[in-house]
Parts: sequence; structure tokens; C-alpha cells
Amino acid sequence: MSNETIKCPKCGFLIPVSEVLTHQIKETLSAELEKDRKKREAQLIEKAEQKALESVKVEIKDLKVQLAEKDKKLSESETAELTLRAKTRELENQKKSLELEVSRRIDAEREKITQEALKKADESHRFKDMEKDKKIQDLMKSLDEAKRKAEQGSTQIQGEVLELSIEDILKRAFPADDIKPVPKGIKGADVTHKVHGKGGRLCGTIVWESKRTKAWNDDWIQKLKDDQREIGAEMAVIVSESMPKGIDGFGILNGVWITQYDLVAALALALRQTLIEVEFVKASSVGKNEKMEAVYQYLSGTEFRQKIEALVETFVSMKAQLDSEKRAMEKIWKEREKHVERIVKNTVGMYGEIRGVIGASSLPEIKALELGPISEDTPDSSK
Repeated sequence: MSNETIKCPKCGFLIPVSEVLTHQIKETLSAELEKDRKKREAQLIEKAEQKALESVKVEIKDLKVQLAEKDKKLSESETAELTLRAKTRELENQKKSLELEVSRRIDAEREKITQEALKKADESHRFKDMEKDKKIQDLMKSLDEAKRKAEQGSTQIQGEVLELSIEDILKRAFPADDIKPVPKGIKGADVTHKVHGKGGRLCGTIVWESKRTKAWNDDWIQKLKDDQREIGAEMAVIVSESMPKGIDGFGILNGVWITQYDLVAALALALRQTLIEVEFVKASSVGKNEKMEAVYQYLSGTEFRQKIEALVETFVSMKAQLDSEKRAMEKIWKEREKHVERIVKNTVGMYGEIRGVIGASSLPEIKALELGPISEDTPDSSK
């Protein structure tokens, strides 16, 4: 046998020539086997990959399910938390509402107790007030009876009393003026009132007639106008208890002023001031008859009457308002004094109760409610 060798083109090894065919067959078989092995490996890998892919898909699906369940649980948890928070807020609101309601009830109860205490106090004074009212009513009845008996006296005496009263009112209100009664038996009203301005200058005359009867008589006006002309007075006034129709309180009728007794001072003040102003105008218009005529027309005109009415009404209103305010303020002062006493008493009691509950050292000292410095070691005498 020959020992010649040849290099295999496939594997590159040197092999005997006699074994070349065998070697090629082996190489071919080996290649086929290798190819078949690779194919089987590829199939196995593919199957493994498919199996792994299916496993991964299942796992992903499971993870998705788990994730969905977690999301659901998270959502439920968040919903539960929101519900819990809402309930907590609701409970807090209910608590605040309850505290507010309790506070309101306490305040209402405190107010009720206060009102009851005030009512009891007022009740205790009511009987005293009723006794006073009864005494006042008895006195008023006695006064009315005395007044009725006095009114049963002679008409002349009653008229003289009214006349003297008017004279006294005018003298006290205008001490610088010349106010004199007309002597009995002499024609010319009841009282003459000569008005003097600055420097004692005579500014005019007012005649006053007093009437104290139950019924008004229109003849009084003409009689007083006759007396006014005889005396030469600028103005005439009737003071009467009974008033003509259409006049309430005071007014002017046919050039004569008519007033009630309680308005004498107010009307006199207005008429007097008007005479002083007219005299001032007359003094500045000496020698001018047309000015005098204008002054007369002014005195007997509606505008003058309205101004006098306005002055008197203002005076009466101011006096009534002043009297009302005086009575109201006295009442308010008495009520405030009682309220202040109650407040101070209740405040002192409350301060003492709180001090006894929380201790003197825990409560700020109020000097107005303390007798002096108190030592913490001082024993409580109430214990």
C-alpha cells in the first residue's frame, strides 16, 4: 500500500490517498448530521422561543390582571380615603355646629335667666309704681275736684285771675317793656303792652284781652279792634280758653290774633320782635308815606301771619321737644344706672366664681375688683 497523503479541501487535514473517499463520505455525513443537528436545534430553539413567548404573554396577562386589580384596589382605597376625609370634615363641621348650638343655647339660657331676674326685679317695683300711680290718680282727682269748685266761682274773678296771669307772664318775659293793666271801668282791653327796643325807643303797642268762657263769641273781635284804634295800638290779641272754628292753638282772624293761654309767651315774643323790626324799617324810611302803607299792608297780610305762626310753632315745638328730651334722659339715666349696677354685681360674682374654679394665680388680677394684694398662702376662709 502507498503511504501518499493528500490534504482534505474541507477540513485541511492530511489524509492517506486510500482513505480520501472514506474521509469525504464521513465529512459529508458529518456535514449532514451537523446540518440536521442545527435544524433540530433551530426547531427546538423556535419551539422554546414560542413556549417562552407564550409563557411571557401569560405572565404579562397575569401582570396586567394584577395591575388592574392593584389599580382597582388603589382606586377603592382612594375612594375610601376621600369618603373618610369627607366624613371627618362632616364630623368636624357637626362638632363646630354642635359647639355653636351649645354656645347659643347657653347664651339663650343666660339671657333667659337675666330676663327672669329683671322681670322679678321689675315685678317687685311694679307694685310700688302702682301704689304711686294710685296716689297720683287720687291727687289728680282731688286737684280736678278743687279746680271744678274753683271754676264754679264768679266769671269776673276768673277773668281777673287770667288777666293777672297774662300780665305776670309778660312782665317776667319782657322786663324792659311797659306792661300795665287797664283800670276797671275804662274802655281799652285788659292789658297794654308797650314794646321798647334798644335805647328804650318805643316800637309799638300790643293790647291783650282775656276771655275765660266755655264758648267763643265773634263779637269779641270787633270790640277789641275798637279798643285797639282808641288806644292806637299796632296789634291786638285775644287770649281765650275756647277757640273759634278753624283755629287750633293760635291764629289770626279779621286782623286780631287769637291764642290759647299756654302760647302767650311764644306769641308775645314773635309779635314783639316783629314790632321792633318794623320800627327799624320806619326809622329808616322817615317821610315816606308809601313805606308806611306798605308796612301796614305787611302787618295785616298773610305773609306776616305765616311768619308769626312759624315763630310760635317753632318755639312751642322746641319747648315740647326740650321737655320730652328732659323726661326721656331722666328715664334713660335711671335705667342705665340700674343696668350698670346689675352688670357690676354680675361681673363681680362671675369673677369670684372663675377665680374659685381655676385658682387665683391662673386668673389675671383686676385691680377694680380686688381689695388689695392677696398672698397665695392665705387660707380660704370658706373652706
